[in-house]
Amino acid sequence: MKKSSAVPWLLRAALEGDARDVLALLLVSRGHCQVQGRAPAPDTDLTGQRVIVDAFLAAARGGDFEALVSVLDPDVVARSDGGALGSLVRHGARTVAGQAIAFARFAQYAHPALVNGTVGVVATSEGRALSVMSFTIAHEKVTAIDTLNDPERLRRLDLSFLDS
Repeated sequence: MKKSSAVPWLLRAALEGDARDVLALLLVSRGHCQVQGRAPAPDTDLTGQRVIVDAFLAAARGGDFEALVSVLDPDVVARSDGGALGSLVRHGARTVAGQAIAFARFAQYAHPALVNGTVGVVATSEGRALSVMSFTIAHEKVTAIDTLNDPERLRRLDLSFLDS
């Protein structure tokens, strides 16, 4: 759908109360922007990534909601893959920060690690990985968090930790 024809359609759908159509168009539009390269390129500096991830962990450990929001992009997306346990997707800095606060008790088990070549976090207990978090950082803000909680897949990982 062209942008010129999308606007009247979007307005009509919104006025008629068809939220699914509005959401679908917004998702397609957002995907179109990312495909066309409008999404910011991730930061590649590991030292800079580490500073942001450390700030995220410190805020989570301290239960500091506003500090968490400050390191998150307003449009951050957090995805959690629990395998057979299910998956979740959360959108927005305040929602993601609230989720991080809810799981703050696990932050004490989190260790910085390289995850797919970027700075991430592995939460361990008794030498066993409980979860792996991968952070996408752009312009010194967390734009995405991908968490793997699937016990089966976690057992097969070869993990390398960064110095604390």
